[in-house]
Amino acid sequence: MDWKVEGQSLVKEFVFNNFVEAVAFVDRIVPLAEEAGHHPDIFIHSYKKVKVLLSTHSENKITEKDYALAEKIDALL
Repeated sequence: MDWKVEGQSLVKEFVFNNFVEAVAFVDRIVPLAEEAGHHPDIFIHSYKKVKVLLSTHSENKITEKDYALAEKIDALL
């Protein structure tokens, strides 16, 4: 897993061919997050890049929930 720890979050940036692919990727993350009851911060920038930040806000740290969701997000590719 090539996620990086930045402060209190696991962070990874994904690069796609265009805006449509970037948005479609975010759309595929939504059901995973809902199912887990764990919602990441997601930023679409530079029209084709998606930055995902995972953190368990109630714990104010990275927890096993974050690592589990990161694996599921990686499996989307």
